[in-house]
Amino acid sequence: MEFPDLGKHCSEHTCKQLDFLPMKCDACEQIFCKDHIAYIQHSCTSAYKKDVQVPVCPLCNIPIPVKRGQMPDIVVGAHIDQDCKSDPAQRKRKIYTNRCLKPGCKQKEMMKVICDQCHGNFCLKHRHPLDHECKGGMAPISKAGHAALSRSQGTSTKSLPVSSRPAAPSNRPTSRPVPAAHPPPSSWKI
Repeated sequence: MEFPDLGKHCSEHTCKQLDFLPMKCDACEQIFCKDHIAYIQHSCTSAYKKDVQVPVCPLCNIPIPVKRGQMPDIVVGAHIDQDCKSDPAQRKRKIYTNRCLKPGCKQKEMMKVICDQCHGNFCLKHRHPLDHECKGGMAPISKAGHAALSRSQGTSTKSLPVSSRPAAPSNRPTSRPVPAAHPPPSSWKI
């Protein structure tokens, strides 16, 4: 059983495939298969009617008219430089505004790095309390803090006083209370 009226042939001269789900080009109104429906695939001569893009300014969200043959990037750039209605202060806003409080350091960070002890804002290089000579509350120094202190002073931990030396790990098991074994009730017969 044949259906002679079912389907259409692709209008692309190199294809001519019988397609049962043909598509009509909205620019040139010819019938094409799924492989040739794009404007570029069938070299559509009427594509300029439909393939029109209007760029939008990223700062003020206004559509920018572009004439044929002009590059949209150049036109939008000229709009931003001359006609853009957005706030110029917002365009020139600086990201790195958090300056380090360590004397002599001019580093700026994008985000605030606050010291837990003195609550000052520092750069990543001076964020540790030992690196910015913190005057905040003295907290006990960890092993890492001792290592940083010894590196900055050029000494080893052996030359530090015994009271400020980090505790050495011991291989002894920690003494934990062992739960006492309860005797079985007297009613149990073993």
